[in-house]
Amino acid sequence: MPQILNQAPGRSLIGKASPRLRAAAVGLGAVATLSFMAAAFGTARDTLERDARIEQVVEQLPLTALENVEGTANTLSREIVIERGDTLGSLLAKLDIDATEIERFLRHDKNAAAFARQLVPGKSFTARVDVDGELESLVFPLNGENSNALVVQRIPEGFIAKTEALPLARRISLKSATIRHSLFGATDEAGIPDAIAMQLVDIFGGDIDFHRDLRKGDRFTVVYETNDYLGKPVGNPRILAAEFVNDGKMLRAYWYQPAQGAGGYYTENGLSMKKAFLRSPLEFSRITSGFSSARYHPVLQEIRAHRGIDYAAPIGTRVKATGDGVIDFVGVQGGYGKVIMIRHPGNRTTVYGHLSGFATGVRKGSRVSQGEVIGYVGATGLATGPHLHYEFRVEGVHRNPLTIALPDATPLSADQLPAFKTAAAEMARQLDAARSIQVASLD
Repeated sequence: MPQILNQAPGRSLIGKASPRLRAAAVGLGAVATLSFMAAAFGTARDTLERDARIEQVVEQLPLTALENVEGTANTLSREIVIERGDTLGSLLAKLDIDATEIERFLRHDKNAAAFARQLVPGKSFTARVDVDGELESLVFPLNGENSNALVVQRIPEGFIAKTEALPLARRISLKSATIRHSLFGATDEAGIPDAIAMQLVDIFGGDIDFHRDLRKGDRFTVVYETNDYLGKPVGNPRILAAEFVNDGKMLRAYWYQPAQGAGGYYTENGLSMKKAFLRSPLEFSRITSGFSSARYHPVLQEIRAHRGIDYAAPIGTRVKATGDGVIDFVGVQGGYGKVIMIRHPGNRTTVYGHLSGFATGVRKGSRVSQGEVIGYVGATGLATGPHLHYEFRVEGVHRNPLTIALPDATPLSADQLPAFKTAAAEMARQLDAARSIQVASLD
């Protein structure tokens, strides 16, 4: 019988509250991994591209400021990696230039203000410096879906800043891993980006309870795409296909974007992987108190029903709406402290209590979408420590969020199925190949 990865107090199975905790999770044991990176296939690259019709695509840009970033023989290109604790001043100091003018420009020019706001550890930017130690240009990739960059250039009057589209190369990666201790331990060992790990939770979260159901020996395979700039990924990667084997049960999901409408993940039969509700409003946490008709209340010191689920998490952890709906109440209410109540179709209501604060724009009557951040974990109201109290009600009756059957989202229509199945078949072949090789390596 597969070993269930039991939670210990203060430890998350799938998540990581900090890089230090992640490092500890990775060091707990070996993870069997299989990695195929489209950018590093060597002699096998042509085979992959022919069989799976995967191609490297470099977007051609019009004549813009980016063309001048290449500089001349009299300039030197430098790549600076942002480290934890770096400031605008410390980063410019790494360029070994007189940074007085450019620092003042980056702080006060409205078009360049994004530089100081988006100093994320691990992110990098490129700069060109001339032989006299003068900054000629700077290219800083911006956060977001559009893969744009802030381009700063020297002009006779000083500097000018513009937002330009980055020239990107599309890369497809195929990777597999086996869980020994945690999901993030496995993805780290396999070299899978954190964003892909979180997408796995989102995709399969309606069928797998990642807080309770992960087992030692569970395995997964992902085909995902990244957009690279100067050999490094920028923007958010996206899973194209994924397989997750949990307790011997195999689940697969394929990304499909119809000609009209939003994209989503579907089974091989075109059924949506998305449920009408997420199983949990937190990405990473541990359950400290379950649904019960009789529980000792630590504050009131009496036996009373506990009609929800308590998730322990640090103050400030993002809380997501588990389904589409309308805010019915936002504010302070009794023992809930700061609380949000959302009204959903089908006479369903969800409750999010003990919050430390509310997300911008969350107010009574506003619409929210599944997965949208609505607030942040706190310890307000009758709470002994930081946690989220979550309730699920149907026609006013409390139901256990962990066991209630969640309704499915809308499947693909009959006229969309042929195109979807053609696209899914391509990715299924890659998943099959990876699974066969991984199983053989484990044997």
